Amino acid sequence: MVPPPSEHRVTRITQGVILVVLVLGIALRSASVVVNAVLSLVALTLPALLQRDYDIVLSPWVTVWIAGALVLHLFGMVVLYDRVWWWDHLTHVVSSALVAGVGYAVTAALDAHSEAVVFPPSFLAVYILLVTLAAGVLWEVLEWIGRELARAAGMEPVLVVYGLEDTMFDLAFDAVGGVIAAVVGGTRLRKLVSLPAWAGSGE
Repeated sequence: MVPPPSEHRVTRITQGVILVVLVLGIALRSASVVVNAVLSLVALTLPALLQRDYDIVLSPWVTVWIAGALVLHLFGMVVLYDRVWWWDHLTHVVSSALVAGVGYAVTAALDAHSEAVVFPPSFLAVYILLVTLAAGVLWEVLEWIGRELARAAGMEPVLVVYGLEDTMFDLAFDAVGGVIAAVVGGTRLRKLVSLPAWAGSGE
């Protein structure tokens, strides 16, 4: 078994990469890059916040996964989305698989901790795929709303929308990420999340 990485080290390295992108965004006077870099720094604190405030422990591999998805997205915004045709698709697969994997892990952990509910494996697979697609649709809607609000305010959109065809491709690759998580499933994804004792007690 591959030993878990140092969460602190991964976080620090990723923060360094994001800060470089942030400085680059400032130098290029790109509001979208700057805003996304700041939001990425906030997202990177999620595992620590969940553990501190809710006693929900995420595996260090989740931090690696989050870091990878953030770095892919930021590098895409700086230059690669427009120059490498498959970069956006890769980013969507990695990000949607992250959403699906953590969603599966949380649901499976609740199932294991509680006698009140039972989730058959086939139901879990369909459930995770639907949740992943719903998250993808929500993201696309937020991108569109963000673009329209920015245009109305005469500002540069924080998130770029390339059109209906691109949105359909994004959702298709979101589904790929969900399917990957559903297929992997089992004990591998269950180990990503450790819930507190009260989570399944009904309190």
